[in-house]
Amino acid sequence: MKNVLLLTAALVVHAGGAFADSGWDDTLAKARGQTVYWNAWGGDERTNAFISWAGEQVKARYGVTIQQVKLTDTAEAVTRVIAEKAAGKTNGGSVDLIWINGPNFLSMKEKGLLHGPFANELPNARFLDLGANSAASVDFTVPVEGYESPWRLAKFVFNYDSARVQAPPKSMRALLEWAKEHPGRFTHPDVSNFMGATFLKQALIELAPDRSVLQSPVSDASFETASAPLWAWYDALRPNLWQAGTTFPANGSAQQQLLNDREIDMSMSFDPASAAAAIAGGQLPDTIRTYSLKGGTIGNISFVAIPFNAAHKEGAEVVADFLLEPATQAHAQDISVLGSFSVLDQNKLDEQQKALFASLPTSPALPGNAELGATLLEPHASWMTRLSEEWAKRYTK
Repeated sequence: MKNVLLLTAALVVHAGGAFADSGWDDTLAKARGQTVYWNAWGGDERTNAFISWAGEQVKARYGVTIQQVKLTDTAEAVTRVIAEKAAGKTNGGSVDLIWINGPNFLSMKEKGLLHGPFANELPNARFLDLGANSAASVDFTVPVEGYESPWRLAKFVFNYDSARVQAPPKSMRALLEWAKEHPGRFTHPDVSNFMGATFLKQALIELAPDRSVLQSPVSDASFETASAPLWAWYDALRPNLWQAGTTFPANGSAQQQLLNDREIDMSMSFDPASAAAAIAGGQLPDTIRTYSLKGGTIGNISFVAIPFNAAHKEGAEVVADFLLEPATQAHAQDISVLGSFSVLDQNKLDEQQKALFASLPTSPALPGNAELGATLLEPHASWMTRLSEEWAKRYTK
């Protein structure tokens, strides 16, 4: 409740205060009364609840309605926009806002399917680090250039049972040694799943002779050189995995259940707050702790983009700006709400805005921003495809 009240106060200042200019006033006026069809992955109830809450807020403040179109795959929305363009529908499109990342963003950008650039001109973009190499400016090695706006941060972490593991391994090489000493107590999701593929990417970044090549599209030569140490490492790891590496949990949720059942002692997540939230919800024992590797881990920002033919571009921009409000970001980072770490540059916040984050609920399983360490850039999207294919060829029948 405290965060909601603070949010309301912050929005009052934003809606009619010194930060508004005539251009944004015009956007707000045109947005009022619009319904924004936000196409977003619908597989997480906490995220769905957050989007519903955001809809209540922007409706009350700006007169904009959010209608979530729940997707099982972002490509569904991309395909719809492509079909509309092919049919000559350059205005009044059915998709106003998309939660988008990586290959889908690249595809839309290359095909001229995006409205913008708009993101850098949003009033709340002043709270972002928009340097050329910042996570808010690069999406899976593709320059954002204002065609999408960040809204939540994901970062690869490990979760472990502190009742069984006293000194968790802090590198991929150390993980191999730990697995040899504790056979059967660790596994990863199937690499056909995003989480399993991310585990391989994390290992690849650490083990590759030259990680800079991962920022370019994969080639046969670069893949062979960069991945050779990875496969040698994995060949040694696999026999020490749960079920001797003959079967794998289908996804992160299935792996979390193994951790809850104490069939394994360590798991992984792309959400640093997921374990704390699971403990609070009774899905994990209270001895679970979350940590990041010593050299940093892969991180990426989730973005929203507006299609070129969106029927309600102004409303979509208002929603994108609302998602960047410091109070909105603090509300999203609350582990009782979403637990999604903020995309904002904390150095650009004033003391009152920083206090919103300082007052958030804590948990022994919840790492601080400093504990999460360095954020490593995602490899070019083509590397994940190639890794998944090669892993399947080597280790499945």
